[in-house]
Amino acid sequence: MPVEMLFKKLLLLLIMMPLQRNSKACGFVVYQNDKLFQSKTFTAKSNFSQKIISSKTDENEQDQSASVDMVFSPRYNQREFQLYSYACVYWNLSTRDWDTYGCQKHKGTDGFLRCHCNHTTNFAVLMTFKKDYQYPKSLDVFSNVGCALSITGLALTIVFQIVTRKVRKTSVTWVLVNLCISMLIFNLLFVFGIENSNKNKTSDGDIHDIDFKNNEVPQTDTINNPNPTCTAIAALLHYFLLVTFTWNALSAAQLYFLLIRTMKPLPRHFILFISLIGWGVPAIVVAITVGVIYSQNGKNPQWELDYRQETICWLAIPEPDGVTKSPLLWSFIVPVTIILISNVVIFITISIKVLWKNNQNLTSTKKVSSVRKIVSTLSVAVVFGITWILAYLMLVNDDSIRIIFSYIFCLFNTTQGVQIFILYTVRTKIFQTEASKVLMLLSSIGGKKSLSSVTQLRLRVRMYNFLRSLPTLHEHFRLLETSPSTEDITLSESDKAKQSI
Repeated sequence: MPVEMLFKKLLLLLIMMPLQRNSKACGFVVYQNDKLFQSKTFTAKSNFSQKIISSKTDENEQDQSASVDMVFSPRYNQREFQLYSYACVYWNLSTRDWDTYGCQKHKGTDGFLRCHCNHTTNFAVLMTFKKDYQYPKSLDVFSNVGCALSITGLALTIVFQIVTRKVRKTSVTWVLVNLCISMLIFNLLFVFGIENSNKNKTSDGDIHDIDFKNNEVPQTDTINNPNPTCTAIAALLHYFLLVTFTWNALSAAQLYFLLIRTMKPLPRHFILFISLIGWGVPAIVVAITVGVIYSQNGKNPQWELDYRQETICWLAIPEPDGVTKSPLLWSFIVPVTIILISNVVIFITISIKVLWKNNQNLTSTKKVSSVRKIVSTLSVAVVFGITWILAYLMLVNDDSIRIIFSYIFCLFNTTQGVQIFILYTVRTKIFQTEASKVLMLLSSIGGKKSLSSVTQLRLRVRMYNFLRSLPTLHEHFRLLETSPSTEDITLSESDKAKQSI
């Protein structure tokens, strides 16, 4: 939205000249803009207009015997901007630029901007404004709880997958661990770093907060408090979210080759190859993005805002006329969209040809078979990042529909770590066996200290019933794990993946 002109009205101009016997003629000119005064020091990046006052006595360019007091009332959109500072300057004809020699700022009590110069020439007040950003509130309870559960679930999944890696002997574990690591780091950065620390440095833009002793020519008419930490956080969030999507794509490609193409065996140095892609390609994308923006706007102290937002530490949202040049579009939306489309295609293919394919040798009941198919489908959808498609549904114009999809998106994606923990850790027989041992140990220790013999007996009966139910639970939630009967048989990677489904 265009901002109102910086000066709508010149309220007062007082000329104070010493009373002398020979009076001198004095003339004034008010320029409506600064097109005739192109500065090499001061750059006007906003659509503010600058009025310039020119005064002369006789034919002298600068009359040192005259002094000028000027009073200005700035007019601007106070809902969007705050007055940060200003400088009293004149146009130096020798340097063809603004200069502050002989001019000073005076503090007033009436809210006006006062300048005093000891000579008469072309005067101006160069103002710098600070945009009044509406910083969002802190994460709500729903987001905090979801992220906390995901962080816990991801950490437990990483530890469990690493400790029990020798049992599975499959590269699926390596992909899952790297996916969980990238998601874990992203969630930690999101919870603790997404908010801009400048949020706590906001001021009311009062004129009395201006430093009146400093009368230096500003570099630009708009200013933002630089925050390199927020820029670094935005770059790290950008990187680790791209890493997460890259590992989603690698997981989809791996299952496709194992289950559909039945590649036997996988290519040599496969784990090293996918590791370089999973961690290296996003680093190249982020490095190129930041490097291009800095090379184009590095001289501008506010170049950071061409990469990130001020309200939060995330990629900048483009203006309507600059979408095609936006780093958000080319370094995030485009690659993520390509990954999601390819993952959806692979997900549908695996679901039709593997997960939901009729098995004539199926001995379980129809109900159990359907439950296993649904859980298997959900397991693949989670590691493929299919739920991120809900983000595109949040772009609808209807506010009520957008809010509904926002809550659904938040529910599925903030708890993605919990979903992985349940589907890839809790459901495994190894985890259930170890968990039962821990529960038995805790119950025995507690029984020795405080429980009676009757209570111990009841607790053991309950534990026995719980252990008997574990095989049933295992049948409901088994996916991508080697069954106990085949752990000692040497199989290829594709045979293991097929058998696990």
